Amino acid sequence: MRSFVPSGGYSEAKGIPVLRDLGTVLVNGGAGFLGSHLCERLLLRGHSVICLDNFSTGRRANVEHLASNARFRIIEHDVRQPFDIEASLIFNFASPASPPDYQRDPVGTLLTNVLGAVNTLDCARKTGAIVVQSSTSEVYGDTTQSPQRESYCGNVNPIGPRACYDEGKRSAETLLFDYHRTYGIDIKVGRIFNTYGPRMRLDDGRVVSNFIVQALRNADLTIYGDGQQTRSFCYVDDLVEGFLRFSAAGNACHGPINLGNPGEFTVRRLAEIIRDLTNSRSRIVHLPAAVDDPRQRRPDISRAMTELGWQPRIELEAGLARTVEYFDGLLAGTARAEAV
Repeated sequence: MRSFVPSGGYSEAKGIPVLRDLGTVLVNGGAGFLGSHLCERLLLRGHSVICLDNFSTGRRANVEHLASNARFRIIEHDVRQPFDIEASLIFNFASPASPPDYQRDPVGTLLTNVLGAVNTLDCARKTGAIVVQSSTSEVYGDTTQSPQRESYCGNVNPIGPRACYDEGKRSAETLLFDYHRTYGIDIKVGRIFNTYGPRMRLDDGRVVSNFIVQALRNADLTIYGDGQQTRSFCYVDDLVEGFLRFSAAGNACHGPINLGNPGEFTVRRLAEIIRDLTNSRSRIVHLPAAVDDPRQRRPDISRAMTELGWQPRIELEAGLARTVEYFDGLLAGTARAEAV
């Protein structure tokens, strides 16, 4: 593996990517759905940005429009392997995030979260970087508390099919706080609730993308379980703004902080809204419930409002309309390609 050095040439030293560029922001998982939006916003703010991604679930197409920017660079690398990149700020967004993705390789998912956190924190120990961790509402498991507050310790099955992701994220949080207490690293842990928007994949497997693609194709909208389970949906622009504010907060603000939209909708209601927005002829059908699927998701964002001055601004139907437009274009492009 080649390593980057100040001259712009390459080095084989230690087999670890090495890039020296003070003042840059490193985004692990920068070609993913959330990471690509974050890279874009950081560049708009005038930062130099390094996108580190192994493209297992991220896509080059998500960052193609950034490639001509002289302040943007891509390093293809797996965070499970060490890296040495000098940056003042690191966003660790590297992990499969949808159930089909993380259950496809559960061992790899767990290791991505655990070893990825270790390697990110070890990099920060050398450079003095602030580490901003993308955690998840899944650390709360099948919650017995609503809304979920950051003080709630969760109800997680550590041996179920979702545990690779849930426990991986919980372990990563443990590592961040232990590195902070032991080595004084400035950390920030944000717990992401369901987020949606453009650049989700057609085969993403999450409920919003599933329903939109099915509705646009006039296929059955498939609900797992009775549809009365609830979710809170945050548009991607709002979420990225929350993380940017968090990253700029003082060194006494470590979190964890919930970042999500406190509006609560049943999965059945979401299906109905999307069907109406797309003028679809789809039927709503029910399939057996997924194992360990949480019954309720609703964040308490009091801490984010107080400490970051942040709350979501984009209403569900407005965000869904933008997302439907994106997927409609994506499906049209796919259909044209298949016709050639």
